Amino acid sequence: MLYLLAQFFEFEGLANLVRYQSFRAGACLLTALTIGMIIGPRFIGYLRVSQGKGQPIRADGPQTHLAKRGTPTMGGLLIMSSLLISMLLWMDLTSFMVWACIAVTVGFGLIGFLDDYDKVTKRSHKGLSGKVRLFFEFLIAGLAAWLVVDDTTLYLPFMTFGIPMGPVYYVFAAFVIVGAGNAVNLTDGLDGLAIMPVIIASGTFAIIAYLVGRTDFAEYLGIPYVEGAGELAILCAAIIGAGLAFLWFNAPPAAVFMGDTGSLALGGALGVIAVAAHHEVVLAIVGGLFVLEAVSVIVQVFWFKRTGKRIFRMAPIHHHYEQKGWAESTVVIRFWIVAIVLAVIGLATLKLR
Repeated sequence: MLYLLAQFFEFEGLANLVRYQSFRAGACLLTALTIGMIIGPRFIGYLRVSQGKGQPIRADGPQTHLAKRGTPTMGGLLIMSSLLISMLLWMDLTSFMVWACIAVTVGFGLIGFLDDYDKVTKRSHKGLSGKVRLFFEFLIAGLAAWLVVDDTTLYLPFMTFGIPMGPVYYVFAAFVIVGAGNAVNLTDGLDGLAIMPVIIASGTFAIIAYLVGRTDFAEYLGIPYVEGAGELAILCAAIIGAGLAFLWFNAPPAAVFMGDTGSLALGGALGVIAVAAHHEVVLAIVGGLFVLEAVSVIVQVFWFKRTGKRIFRMAPIHHHYEQKGWAESTVVIRFWIVAIVLAVIGLATLKLR
């Protein structure tokens, strides 16, 4: 909105600052952070009163989690509120790419909200049917992929060439978006565990999106140029700001849980950013922690159905380490370190070609 207003004034005077994506990214981050910090306490208080007993805690999970009973969920609504307001204020709303990202973020967040609402009202950790969730996730992801993708070439890290995929690319892109959303969702199991790696990945993709959206940097680095991708750096900044505000309240012991509302929305947002910037494979590197969490669940279920035995003491893998005796804070901080290392490796792919 402010970008359109500055454009109306022909970017004269102070409005000239709004012309620069770097300025709007910083402003968007601070806006999201400020909104989240201001509305957070009252919002969490409302959730605590309205939900009563809070998010249901699995009886077969780590016993230390039983102390978390009564903690409200749907904290993702706090993230979504600060994220969307800051996006609408600072991003270029004439871009289809921007609206595709908003559609995924809001759409996945709505699916997560319905799942959380079902859990809270029915006092069960099951939530919506997996088939229903996946159907609507692929529907939203497919629409977003159709909006943001012009070049159906898959670009590989460390390489200067791509693989033409044709129409299959749209299916691949939808899988990336849905996979990212659900991988972050599976990671969200400990206080602060999911949000910090999301912040780290968003910071990494803010750099990538900015470089991809500049012809000079894209040509120098040998990466695909995507017109308008620089706007996605502003979205990444908004995620960082909203994520930091949420982390303030989610730091152990958490005053609120993110819930599927936040984890699906943030994961989906990362997925659509990676697709739009043509760095889907790099997302698998930068978000390797999310991939590990998802794979641990897939492997555990696959092996248990065929042998009746478990590979991990409990899946996702962060619970495995809890069952081994690691303190929750130890698991969280060590996983953060892994996320930072993977982000550095992901950034290295920009130059090592």
